[in-house]
Amino acid sequence: MADQTTLSDVAAGGDSADGRRCLSLTVSGPWGHFRRVDGNTVKATYRLPPRTTVAGLLAAVVGRDRDDYYETFTPGESGVAVQPTNQIRTINLPENSLTTASEGMKSVNARGKVTIRYPDPDTDRQRSNYEVLVNPAYRIDVWTTDDTFYESLRDRLAAGESYYTPSLGLSEHLAEIEYHGEFTARRVDADGAVAVDSAVPDPDGVVPNSEVSFGTERSPGYMEQTSGPGEFTGRRTTGFLTQAYPTSNHGSQRLVVDGVEVYEVGDRQVVFA
Repeated sequence: MADQTTLSDVAAGGDSADGRRCLSLTVSGPWGHFRRVDGNTVKATYRLPPRTTVAGLLAAVVGRDRDDYYETFTPGESGVAVQPTNQIRTINLPENSLTTASEGMKSVNARGKVTIRYPDPDTDRQRSNYEVLVNPAYRIDVWTTDDTFYESLRDRLAAGESYYTPSLGLSEHLAEIEYHGEFTARRVDADGAVAVDSAVPDPDGVVPNSEVSFGTERSPGYMEQTSGPGEFTGRRTTGFLTQAYPTSNHGSQRLVVDGVEVYEVGDRQVVFA
């Protein structure tokens, strides 16, 4: 398993966000599910969309292929800040599903050609409990040094368009996107503690506050492609991030941090990962 990536590792990998243009948007929907990579009992969800999920969502808006955007979101060449704007709430939902095991969905002819087919609808279903987010909403700020990607993303957001249908994790959980505009990220020069609106990818920098409770979760932060062109699978996680976030967030609670790089985006203060 890859080691956890820290903010100092990101800073060492390239430029900071200071003075960079960034895009701001809110992604929301009635349901969401960001599958945790640990555990195999109840299909649990992360409370925040992992950085890799945000990258995939934005790539879907632009219309990039599945393995064609990892370099755009590498450490030091991009930054993502996530702020939950609704209270984070989950419920368990039982779902009946068909198996999509690869051996049951493919066949190989005499010439070695692989054919993928739909699951047999007459086979038995399997009931699983899914932990799902209820009315999730996240404010996302993003910058990248990939100008082609950035400008295409900005144009599509401004036009209210998306190449692929956006979703909050599972494809069944469709999402709406509200575009807030383009801003310049300015580093906040302050001695001492600073209140921030976004989640903080450096829990050690959070200053304890009796009025604001917060939780943490470790989720995938970065990916790379491992297979050649034309192969069906081939990507792996190269780094993890531990995010701190308010546990009773109604869009108003803010974490206080010290020793963390904070940036001003419009009238908000965020921490990029």
